[in-house]
Amino acid sequence: MYKLIKPIFFQFDPENIHYFVTRNLKRFNRLPGGAALSRAVWDIKDHRLQKEVFGLKFINPVGLAAGFDKNGEVISEMANLGFGFIEVGTVTPLPQPGNPKPRMFRSPKEKGLINRMGFNNLGVDVVAERIAAYRHKHPKKQQGLIIGGNIGKNKNTPNEDAVSDYIKCFDRLFDVVDYFVVNVSSPNTPGLRALQEKEPLMAILNTLQQRNNKNGISKPILLKIAPDLTNEQLNDIVEIVQETKIAGVIATNTTIDKSAIADAKLKEEAGGLSGAPLTKRSTEVIRYLSKKSNGSFPIIGVGGIHSAEDALEKLEAGASLVQLYTGFIYEGPGLIKRVNKALLKS
Repeated sequence: MYKLIKPIFFQFDPENIHYFVTRNLKRFNRLPGGAALSRAVWDIKDHRLQKEVFGLKFINPVGLAAGFDKNGEVISEMANLGFGFIEVGTVTPLPQPGNPKPRMFRSPKEKGLINRMGFNNLGVDVVAERIAAYRHKHPKKQQGLIIGGNIGKNKNTPNEDAVSDYIKCFDRLFDVVDYFVVNVSSPNTPGLRALQEKEPLMAILNTLQQRNNKNGISKPILLKIAPDLTNEQLNDIVEIVQETKIAGVIATNTTIDKSAIADAKLKEEAGGLSGAPLTKRSTEVIRYLSKKSNGSFPIIGVGGIHSAEDALEKLEAGASLVQLYTGFIYEGPGLIKRVNKALLKS
């Protein structure tokens, strides 16, 4: 069915259609039997899909990447489509509107998506309250669905003060998320990627690790990295993870390399490129990190997963879990099911 309606969706602005689809998905799930029907069609429950990574038990290894549900609005609806974990955000301490619209562009020929959203979100207080409300409403799912919190800094916060923004988000979300992701790799907040350099990154991660204990409980902290890092920078990432003892890495965020885009006008749009043009590079980064670290920390693989084969390739390269976003938009919810079915056969 998704193949039939996708051409209609693709006639409209990507950001507008995103909100249209999520609003109507929420309406459908509120109908009597809607949520149950969604689970019956898309979700696969099989104990063989369960996986324990950085101390957390995942009902299946296919997650929703950050960026899709920035404000924790459709956690339940995404779970009903079969995702094993949901990553909310990127969240900043204060609400911010993000960059001027239009700020998202499809590249259908290449199955890509360019975005320069700019961490548009309602702020950490709203997001924390929404996740808490989900936890309260669905107590039985507390042992199933894993929720991650992807955290960043506000646009107007200078890099030298960035650690304070990460602390605010970390402290506010600590009680409601299962793991954290430190996002210093988005290309859409001016100067943010400078925080990927070893010294500022060590400062942020060490500070969060020092705070990572509440009533004897600590939460896994992961680092999301860009696909545009050199091997030397990736070597630094391995050292940083090992020295700070954070839980792992998410590879990768969007790329600033748009050489795969044929349309000259589209190629000039500012922002990060995701989707199929990123498939090969993200897998290369996963494989490099896994080999360089001798598999000493888990990696969540994301970037250009448009088929079950793409997901299996990332897992073979060294990823423990995978996440979808652009592939989910192009291929529909059936992609989640196809990946999990392929895992059961592998």
